[in-house]
Amino acid sequence: MVSREHKRSTMYRKLQLLRSITNSHAQNKSLLTLDSSKNTEKSRQKVERLNHQNMATTQISTAQDPLPTVKVEAQEEGFLIDVLSERSCTGLLVFVLEAFEELGLEVFHARVFCSDNFHLEAVLGGYENQGQAEKIDAQAVKQAILQAIQNWRESSEQE
Repeated sequence: MVSREHKRSTMYRKLQLLRSITNSHAQNKSLLTLDSSKNTEKSRQKVERLNHQNMATTQISTAQDPLPTVKVEAQEEGFLIDVLSERSCTGLLVFVLEAFEELGLEVFHARVFCSDNFHLEAVLGGYENQGQAEKIDAQAVKQAILQAIQNWRESSEQE
């Protein structure tokens, strides 16, 4: 007998707790269960909606985030590069250096700041393939850097 009353009182406490959580006034167990499942479904839909809004906000902020500025000046023996971003760009340096390598350019001198913002100043030259020296101009170097920035951005969005 004691165990039956203990079970009943435990069940009553659990039902009271469920009523308070779901703001239900149902006295019947089946109606209370129905109210609970409706409340659970509403909560799930609300979480999905908030997640969707969060993803949309993230995409908008990424789209509004300006690309780093790129300046390329042709010099006698190569190029003077200046890449500047108002925010830190983790991993961007690797993409830019790979672009230089693909063009066959060597970095003679470089200064990089990556803490609060990203700033790269570099002097390039020393074509690995001397035949390329005539084909590469400042615009081609700038396009390669901009493509590297775009590749970096796509890569960082996937992570």
